[in-house]
Amino acid sequence: MGWSLGYLKPREPELLDALFMSAGRALYLANAFESKCKYLLRIGNLMDAFEADPVVALQDAITALPADKMLGPTLRDLGDHLSWARSWDTDVLDKARKARNFIAHEGADVGYICYADVRQILARASRLRDAVTDLIRGDNIVSLWVFGTEEPHKPPPTHLIDAYPAMVEDWVFGHFGDLLNADKLPAQRATPEPEQDSAS
Repeated sequence: MGWSLGYLKPREPELLDALFMSAGRALYLANAFESKCKYLLRIGNLMDAFEADPVVALQDAITALPADKMLGPTLRDLGDHLSWARSWDTDVLDKARKARNFIAHEGADVGYICYADVRQILARASRLRDAVTDLIRGDNIVSLWVFGTEEPHKPPPTHLIDAYPAMVEDWVFGHFGDLLNADKLPAQRATPEPEQDSAS
């Protein structure tokens, strides 16, 4: 076919709209996760600059900050700056990175929308849901680190931390109702894609 949109109408327009809404909301969360990671690394680099030269001017320290990196290297560098990070956070954050890549590059990919059927759409939404679950586990950790950086004298908001995964699930996928439950998915599901393992 070639073109992403054509004259043929989609078979499942409402279900596609639901998928695209979920993919857009998931992308917002993925972008926010990456922004928070970069923010934390900038703060860590600033702290290093002031430890190396306590009298350096703030503007000079900011100007000398390294350029932002892609998400993979950013997460690796965060480990050098966040002494309170627990060892298990590394695996959670790496899964969140892979989830971010999937959401950004493949989250809404159902092929040509005029041919996408119920099975394809729900299989993609289910895979997207798995990626969002991994993303939010990492995002919850990074959000706590941001909170600790910005509000060092306040206790962590444990109620929000505990409620966050369910809040995200409802916001991103609530409009699907129970269609994404395992017993509601069509018997033949699309073959899951291999995890993207780029350093981005």
